[in-house]
Amino acid sequence: MQGKRTEVGVIGAGPAGLSAAYVLSRNNVETLVLEMSGQVGGISRTVVRDGFRFDLGGHRFFTKDEEIEDFFREVLGDEIVWVNRSSKIFYLGKYFDYPLKPANALLGMGIGTTARCLADYGAVKVRNIFRKPEIVSLEDWVSNEFGRQLFKLFFKNYTEKVWGIDCNQICAEWAAQRIKGLSLRVAIKDALMGSKNGKVATLIDKFMYPRLGIGRLSERMADVVTELGNEVSMHSRVTAVNHEDGVIRSVDVEAEDGGYRLEVDHLCSSMPLTELVLAMRPEAPEEVAEAARRLRYRDLITVNIMVDKPQVTDQTWIYIHDPALRLGRIHEPRNWSPDMAPPGKSSIVAEFFCFKEGDIWNMEDADIIALAVRELDESLGFLKEEEVIDAFVVRIPKAYPTYELGYEEPLDRIKDYIGSFGNLQIIGRYGTYKYNNMDHSMKTGILAARNILGEEHDLDAVNAEKEYHEEKALNK
Repeated sequence: MQGKRTEVGVIGAGPAGLSAAYVLSRNNVETLVLEMSGQVGGISRTVVRDGFRFDLGGHRFFTKDEEIEDFFREVLGDEIVWVNRSSKIFYLGKYFDYPLKPANALLGMGIGTTARCLADYGAVKVRNIFRKPEIVSLEDWVSNEFGRQLFKLFFKNYTEKVWGIDCNQICAEWAAQRIKGLSLRVAIKDALMGSKNGKVATLIDKFMYPRLGIGRLSERMADVVTELGNEVSMHSRVTAVNHEDGVIRSVDVEAEDGGYRLEVDHLCSSMPLTELVLAMRPEAPEEVAEAARRLRYRDLITVNIMVDKPQVTDQTWIYIHDPALRLGRIHEPRNWSPDMAPPGKSSIVAEFFCFKEGDIWNMEDADIIALAVRELDESLGFLKEEEVIDAFVVRIPKAYPTYELGYEEPLDRIKDYIGSFGNLQIIGRYGTYKYNNMDHSMKTGILAARNILGEEHDLDAVNAEKEYHEEKALNK
């Protein structure tokens, strides 16, 4: 097998891998990025078709970390635009604010349902004074925070649509960051009396976005990496990670021009953690390999629709809670940036959450497109079939790590094993098996690079806070 060598190998050219390569390149460290597809960006790439630009699901950039915000600004410069966020939940034929604002939800449900929800909420809070329930699952957590009425109305159906499993099988940890902070008591109090402490926790109503799509972040980083003399190698799939005496020595790469072995001093991996474990040579111990086989990712399909009218909706996102519809979420790229579609035209990205073994993943593309258009037309009333210029399907395997009950034990076993290799770092959403937002993934890459440069950072500490992701404290 042909041989190559680099100081640092980076697996994956998404935001995490390219953030690492960007920092290393700026510090004159020899780096080679290996990307198995033909485009940088990973799940955060922008697909261009006939003058239309599509993100795979819509990826806004927001961070509470000023350093990461400065990094984002440095990379993209004057390509950044500010977008007013306006997102809705479609449920029971009505639209509710998202992130869910309890006051808005209650007022939209009618007096009878609102009264039942408030009574249920009050009963839960009184019960908690005398007896704290055991919180294990997402269902436990939400029911304890909001009452079972609101859980069944607003959380159960959509959560199970996204994850494909019952809410009582989803770990409560997921709720802590994705739902935490939506306090019914605080929402009612602040609506009536205002906040008294000088600071308010606000739902993020604006976000930064590259005017030509979120994929520009990865494209610009890749440009800088190559301009500084390093390489981003496309169509380069890692098939084996070779180690000896607790050190990663090389990776085997399958490329268009043949396979080769790449020797490395350091390795940063954003490939799915489960696949990394199964690629280790010598093979990982059986109990570690079995742990990898126990962890699951949720897959995603996007239907990208070109539309012959200037606007379809007035929203950035719409979340489809209605269990009768297979669609999970839609967004209109032109509402993020006018440059995402040709003049006078618009587009829709429709998302289906699924598993590879499920029916939607195994449908023909034409059938998936027909399903999306039919629901957008007949159920949501957003467009007519004759308004569709063209459409195409993108399948994204392993889009989301699944926080099923009991996932911590196999994950800890895997991390203990991976942590035994002193020159191997795992980064990004796929690589860490953590539901990172983009800023978290970027930070893992940046800190991994700094570790190689001689600093000491704990990558597990990234995205470990329990604060609600959608809130930010602002001084009045």
